[in-house]
Amino acid sequence: MPALVSGEWFTASQAAYLGAANLAGYLAGAVLARTLAARTSTRFALRGCMLLASLAFLACAQPWSFAWFAFWRFLAGAMGGVLMVLAAPAVLPNVPANRLGLAGGLIFTGVGLGIALSGTVVPFTLSWGLTETWVTLGLLSAILTIVAWNGWPSDAAVAPVSARPPSRLALKSLYLEYGLNAFGLVPHMVFWVIFIARGLDLGLAVGALHWVLFGIGALLGPVTAGYLADRFGFLAVLRWGYLIQAGFVGIMAFSDQLWTIVLSSLIMGAFVPVCTTLVLGRLRELIPNDPDAQTGGWRWATIAFAVGQAGGAYGLSFLFDRQGDYGLLFAVGGSALILALALNFLLGRRV
Repeated sequence: MPALVSGEWFTASQAAYLGAANLAGYLAGAVLARTLAARTSTRFALRGCMLLASLAFLACAQPWSFAWFAFWRFLAGAMGGVLMVLAAPAVLPNVPANRLGLAGGLIFTGVGLGIALSGTVVPFTLSWGLTETWVTLGLLSAILTIVAWNGWPSDAAVAPVSARPPSRLALKSLYLEYGLNAFGLVPHMVFWVIFIARGLDLGLAVGALHWVLFGIGALLGPVTAGYLADRFGFLAVLRWGYLIQAGFVGIMAFSDQLWTIVLSSLIMGAFVPVCTTLVLGRLRELIPNDPDAQTGGWRWATIAFAVGQAGGAYGLSFLFDRQGDYGLLFAVGGSALILALALNFLLGRRV
């Protein structure tokens, strides 16, 4: 985003809305994922989404118009939403219950690896130019698509889209908490690099360095959290996760000290995939021994996350456009995470 602004492809507010378009696409993909899999196949949907995501990067190599860019960023997000809904449920039914946390952590470590790669590849390729950067990302995605092509498991039966998980208060609360968690992640996922580069006036190189730290956290966090969840339970670790996130988001509303920025980069980077690992594990605890209901429940959870993410992106982009205050964004994000924790304590064990 800072490079799009400094390269004069788009204004700062337009770049923020492009980030929001990406997250809105994620919501659309999450909603449509099981319909797509039911009408084709899970393997076909996963392969096709990886191909289209690669194409979306290549299509962004020229800033022909804001509408053109927004469409392809939306499409890329939609492909990510489909992948998030379909990939893990295709694998986890084959995992023993006592290794669910570790297996989920390993799956979502891929998210962290992608963030770490983007934080190292993008700053390097930006020295060539923005067009070359988008082309590089598209080619890299295409190569990874080829590598993964035959790695997806054989298709399993896809439950009807109308299938609903059990109506439990704890389950409904979990969806709402996950959406609030997504909202609380937006200040870091959408604004973090531009906040460091422009808000703190530290430059794009420093912002990119902290995005690498963000990616390192995302790379190491899921397996660590999965191990802890297998040992202490998903509910306990999930609650600690809400509290820790609220602290490291909220503190950025009041502090610009180096140590807080470094820790916030690492911790919040970790929780981008960690919150997904923990919620997926907790959902499977609340819906035991029913793979179809678990898959349906995970779809609804992913939709809730996407709603929180897209709503947060558009809402905070609007707020920043009006106020121009990064600290306010972090204060609002931290408040959403405190609300998620409160809901969990009130309803997390209700039936």
